[in-house]
Amino acid sequence: MSPEKTFTFLVSRTDAIGDVVLTLPVCGRLKQLFPGCRVVLIGRTYTAPMAAACPWVDDFLNLDELLKESVTAQLETLRAYAAAAIIHVFPNKILARLAQKARIPLRIGTRNRWQHWLTCNQLIALSRRHSPLHEAQLNVKLLEPLGDTSTPTTEEVAQLVRLRATEPLAPPLQELLQQRQPGQLNVILHPRSRGSAREWGLDNFAQLAKLLHRAGHRVFITGTAAEGEELAPWLQENAAFLTADLTGRLSLPQFIAFIAAADGLVAGSTGPLHLAAALGRHALGLYPPIRPMHPGRWAPLGPYAEFMVFDKPNCDDCRQQPAACTCIRAIAAAAAAARVAAWAPLLVEQ
Repeated sequence: MSPEKTFTFLVSRTDAIGDVVLTLPVCGRLKQLFPGCRVVLIGRTYTAPMAAACPWVDDFLNLDELLKESVTAQLETLRAYAAAAIIHVFPNKILARLAQKARIPLRIGTRNRWQHWLTCNQLIALSRRHSPLHEAQLNVKLLEPLGDTSTPTTEEVAQLVRLRATEPLAPPLQELLQQRQPGQLNVILHPRSRGSAREWGLDNFAQLAKLLHRAGHRVFITGTAAEGEELAPWLQENAAFLTADLTGRLSLPQFIAFIAAADGLVAGSTGPLHLAAALGRHALGLYPPIRPMHPGRWAPLGPYAEFMVFDKPNCDDCRQQPAACTCIRAIAAAAAAARVAAWAPLLVEQ
């Protein structure tokens, strides 16, 4: 493909928020390879605000809405983009079949998905589970058929993980954050993972909230409405250490705006952690050493992203009982609090 010609590329990532964040380097790399190209992200309804928040994404195709249409209308929608290629970062057999029927010229997928053998014409040998590469690096490997045969470093892909708030933070939330005193940090704790990651444990998050409160900082709890109901007893028990419970109160655009206006966030390997890193805020991730969930694969990427992991190489002890993962729970709350406290002088410099 000639870099001088204007192309449209479809990038399909139809799963969770954190996964979409780590697909942003694919969009950014396309902009570097083909200046002036149009990048369309295909995703689910709840990830639409992320497409709007990413400078590399020009348009968003909502898969949930697309699948409500007739097959004829679905094909017309895909053909209307006149796309040069579709990159299936996350496999979706229905979409892969549609792209084939729509005769998108270049259809890129991985060799280890049988449906791609039937629907894609460029197959990449990519074993994610056993690869030493970060998820974002693996995603960019799918651009090999477009001439990008290099393997970027994590530092290079981190430069392409970028989001910015698209709507102003609601005045009550702005006022809440502005009530801090000099030297205080506005710290978000996101205790739950909705089953997407090993959890540090509510006891550890309670201890961290208490330590941050005693150090003079302000603590905000976030999560879904369902998580808020589940956490209700815990929230009440620890109310004295919390500035506000925001569970179930924020739309995704407002959540993005709130993270962007706060100082940092602490969480497991979750979407909010990756959002904070991409927004250029402090993001402290808590990880187990077990593969493939370890930080080597899923660490947050951003200018102020960091992680903590219990030093137990090649741990498999908790593979059969994920909820009882002792390795991630072994990360000390005091050590996490010390990491957060170190943000304060850095924020003065920013």
